[in-house]
Amino acid sequence: MDQEEPPMPTIATWNVNSVKARLPHLLDWLQQAAPDVALLQEIKCLDENFPTLEVNGLGYEVATVGQKTYNGVAVLSKTPIKVLQRTLPGAPDDEQARYLEARTGGLRVAAIYLPNGNGGDDKYAYKLDWMARLYDHARSLLQTEEPLVLGGDYNVAPEDADCHDPKGWADDALCLPASRAAFRKLLWLGLTDAFKSQHPEPGRYTWWDYRGGGWQKDLGVRIDHLLLSPQAADRLAESGIDRTPRGWEKPSDHTPVWCRLED
Repeated sequence: MDQEEPPMPTIATWNVNSVKARLPHLLDWLQQAAPDVALLQEIKCLDENFPTLEVNGLGYEVATVGQKTYNGVAVLSKTPIKVLQRTLPGAPDDEQARYLEARTGGLRVAAIYLPNGNGGDDKYAYKLDWMARLYDHARSLLQTEEPLVLGGDYNVAPEDADCHDPKGWADDALCLPASRAAFRKLLWLGLTDAFKSQHPEPGRYTWWDYRGGGWQKDLGVRIDHLLLSPQAADRLAESGIDRTPRGWEKPSDHTPVWCRLED
């Protein structure tokens, strides 16, 4: 197999909500789902504490941008990884581990953990500033005309159809008009929401609260997304939400989203 252009790669994104707490789940999922590339968020560990050996044992290369206790992103791939960016350009003083960009398997990919934005004006301003920086960087990346996948926990439910209770969530940073406008602006660059493009129906979620029986009652929101450049979107064959890991014991509150690209 040509490692630079593997056939029909599958790319997945998953906020694992602590790789230490969820390591058995991560290893089980990698074996069962076997994505070619996995973009992880909230690994919540320093680079040296990531379980690289265990993941290598399943045939994956690993690149991480870690942070003690909080945040942290990773790219796992069955083919060699060339790291291109370890921070989102535009704010040299931003030390939060939220962005990792790499080239692997003939694709440029980025693992994204966008700020939540709740908790005060400063946190929401940081979210919007981060989204503006992402817009500027994505615009420059699109000029390369490479197959590009920007995947991760965007902490944005783009439309009311992506939320089980639009009225109840109207004042949450995930659903505020400015958050949704910034997300639409990304799409207007020419990016395609892989899942939504194939599954326009409402009520398909990627996150469920631990409290109040959120999972059992399917009270969720869709905030994890794979955004594709035109060169990647032209190859989009399938996409889906893998609900299985959310039903495991002591799961992450997120579940993986995936897409498959054809040659």
